[in-house]
Amino acid sequence: MSRRVALNIRRVVLDVDKALKVPALNEIAAAIHATTGVEAFNITVTEVDQETIGTSITVEGEDIDYNALVSAIEGSGAVVHSLDQIACGKRIVEYVPRAR
Repeated sequence: MSRRVALNIRRVVLDVDKALKVPALNEIAAAIHATTGVEAFNITVTEVDQETIGTSITVEGEDIDYNALVSAIEGSGAVVHSLDQIACGKRIVEYVPRAR
């Protein structure tokens, strides 16, 4: 039997694609803003091709409801491709690249 651990999710970085015209970035933003635990976020366009726009979305807050966040983004008409970063706990620990 697996035991669920409550995570205090403070930051997530998502790779999200949307169609060229719909939804508009402000529609995605409104969906994110309405999600429990979200205090601030950034949507950055990373790629544009003939049919889609690729974005990187960074969301910060306290006790972010990850499943509700993904549902809100996808409910707006965008597609979450991957979770690229997650920070949990009492504080945010920044990524430190390894020296090679």
